[in-house]
Amino acid sequence: QVQLVESGGGLVQAGGSLRLSCTASGRTFSVNYMGWFRQAPGKEREFVARIAQSGSTTSYADSVKGRFIISRDNAKNTVYLQMNSLKPEDTAVYYCAGRISAYGSYNYWGQGTEVTVSS
Repeated sequence: QVQLVESGGGLVQAGGSLRLSCTASGRTFSVNYMGWFRQAPGKEREFVARIAQSGSTTSYADSVKGRFIISRDNAKNTVYLQMNSLKPEDTAVYYCAGRISAYGSYNYWGQGTEVTVSS
């Protein structure tokens, strides 16, 4: 099993920045991809970004491309999401997730951290 704990959420004004962290514990060696997802009030959860275990491969949703940066520090078992130029529409609960296989569903999920962007 793998446990994921997010932190770093909060209230920020539009145009501001936040950095989310996700620290993993347990059988972390089994996780090949880490991702960030978000769920806004009244909406379905959506993909934000993902990063391969090596850190060499990243992918982003079009809505955050150029503003968000995903990175990881394997020595600390931590994945980061640097969020810049935040917009009110970025307001959501952000979830960290881990996936064992290269494709398919994510196997592990954190409890989420709330981000609120005021206009």
